[in-house]
Amino acid sequence: MSVAGVTEPGRHYDLVVADDGGKVLDGLARRAFQEPWLFLLRQRAAQLSLVQGFDQLLSLEVIPVVPFPYQLETGQKLLRRFRGRALLADEVGLGKTIEAALVLKEYLLRGLVRKALILTPPALVSQWREELATKFRLEFVTHEDAEFRALGPGAWGRFDLVLASLNTARSGDHARAILGQHYDLVIVDEAHHLKNRASVSWEFVNQLDKKFILLLTATPVQNSLDELFNLITILKPGLLRTMRTFKKEFVTRGDPRLPRNRARLQELLADVMVRNTRSQVGVKLPRRRATTVHLALSPEERELYEAVTGFVRTEHPRVGRSQRGVNRFTLETIQTEIGSSSFAVVPTLNTMAENPHNSPAQREEIRRLLAMARGIKENSKAGALLKVLKATREKAIVFTKYLETLHHLARVLAEAGLSTAVYHGGLSTEQKDACIAEFEAQRQVLLCTEAAGEGRNLQFCNTMVNYDLPWNPMRIEQRVGRIHRIGQEREVSIFNLSAEGTVEDYILRLLDAKINMFELVIGEMDMILGNLADERDFADIVADLWLRAADQAEAEHAFEQFGEELVQAKREYLKAQEYDNLVFGQDYQVTD
Repeated sequence: MSVAGVTEPGRHYDLVVADDGGKVLDGLARRAFQEPWLFLLRQRAAQLSLVQGFDQLLSLEVIPVVPFPYQLETGQKLLRRFRGRALLADEVGLGKTIEAALVLKEYLLRGLVRKALILTPPALVSQWREELATKFRLEFVTHEDAEFRALGPGAWGRFDLVLASLNTARSGDHARAILGQHYDLVIVDEAHHLKNRASVSWEFVNQLDKKFILLLTATPVQNSLDELFNLITILKPGLLRTMRTFKKEFVTRGDPRLPRNRARLQELLADVMVRNTRSQVGVKLPRRRATTVHLALSPEERELYEAVTGFVRTEHPRVGRSQRGVNRFTLETIQTEIGSSSFAVVPTLNTMAENPHNSPAQREEIRRLLAMARGIKENSKAGALLKVLKATREKAIVFTKYLETLHHLARVLAEAGLSTAVYHGGLSTEQKDACIAEFEAQRQVLLCTEAAGEGRNLQFCNTMVNYDLPWNPMRIEQRVGRIHRIGQEREVSIFNLSAEGTVEDYILRLLDAKINMFELVIGEMDMILGNLADERDFADIVADLWLRAADQAEAEHAFEQFGEELVQAKREYLKAQEYDNLVFGQDYQVTD
């Protein structure tokens, strides 16, 4: 026999779950049925009575990934000792997302969480969604989904599992709707954005009605120990008492960055904070080497690229984002497509040419661009790709964003005699499995779109080529992370194809030459971008810089200025990283 406490609005019951089913059978014979809500409460009590403690994780039996030992230990500590309220401060690249999702999955399986909210920077929403779906079989709705947007602010109460950017959640009607909800679990990624107690973000997260909360950040403190106090206050108000007493006991007078009474501070933080470091857990990744392959477009390709850019720059300031004719979304789409290949832009131009909501002048110009694109039969970057693949002689993954480019490259590589497997989102699960197996066993090249390798082990390959380049660095990191991850034993080579004078050329200058992105640990890029004063998505900033420029010289100047901002943002990140190592050292690893 066991007892489980359960609650029904306004009342609490201690339900006894007995092994003897005689009374139940007698009641059924007399047709003495329970009220539905009471039956469900008794059923839930019976389920809870069978669930063991957190020493044995139920989620490991149902998720398709095997977390590393330190991730399992962290998850168990968060569940058993911290009771679902913790600051997860692992170094970048150790998998805080895995640890937090493990806790989420465990709570869901045990019925301790039903309604969950995950808040991230805008650029990480899609990455979180993919990780949850492929590694934990958790389907979250995002604030960007059509079904969510159709319901307006009321959607926050309709869906139980929601993934959103903090910027969206904290604003206007969204914030009011969210603050009216109760959440069993809230997860905040890159929680250093909550360091300032006077900020809208801190106030919003602190006000959330929540049972459990996980704050994830590799840099809990960046400027002073006040920031640590502010984060801990969200998790466990009163643990560090008041700001005044905290400063008096734990902050060196005259230096707000330097802690005192370290042993006592460590004792308090040990009940709310975990910080794994690469040196502790023995995680080592091989070196990765990036090469930018510069090339010139053919005269026909250059003419088309400049014509498309001119059309986009002319129309972009005149139109909105969602009108039925030419709009900002379609304009930005053809600008990115033409950066991939002339073949990629044809379907979109064709659709635009047939759209009756476009003006006669617009349709005439679109048809002219379409004719130019259809007249181009070869692609300069394809030639550069062939040289790279023939020179490396290694298995290589070639990424492109667009299907038309993918199909063109498949023809080019086949004609050149290179054995190729083709992977894209339109394949069934069985076809995807067969494609990866074929690539591993007998093909030299895997041609793939952004969907390639989601949740798959591709470490048998150590070479990748960015045929075209996403404007969002997080997407680039995801590509690199397919092969440069724990388990990779060889040096990784990355080749970026860059056509002179294109948007992608400028992006590579920013990311490679200015901040050496391809030498960073996966995850560090977002830490750097988080230090920019401009909170917009990186792709939106790039689009604005490119489309506002009247000519190449103006674009050059604008991107150079932005590059200096990125350099400063990286300096701030490295400074914060050094400071965190000074404050926390090796004192908060997973131990019980």
